[in-house]
Amino acid sequence: MKILAVTACTAGIAHTYIAKEKLENAARELGDTIKVETQGSIGVENELTLEEIREADVVLISADIRVNKERFKGKPLVDIPISMVMKSPKGVLGKIHEKLEKQE
Repeated sequence: MKILAVTACTAGIAHTYIAKEKLENAARELGDTIKVETQGSIGVENELTLEEIREADVVLISADIRVNKERFKGKPLVDIPISMVMKSPKGVLGKIHEKLEKQE
């Protein structure tokens, strides 16, 4: 599965980047491809492109601040607090797999 994600926490420091790393590791373990955009204290890094968004199977927003979702219109979107990824990144991705498989 091709997953795109955006991580952002209120301070934009630690949790933003820890969540990115946890998602990348969990996706690798599950055999998924993932690209994670961070919206941290130094701005947007690893920005998702329109082509990547078009090709993605799902978009995961893991944030405790408002993230503009307009560019993801028409894509399956999962919007969760960053704490869920911090606690169980593999569980989050597993639930996304289950949800998408039911829709097929």
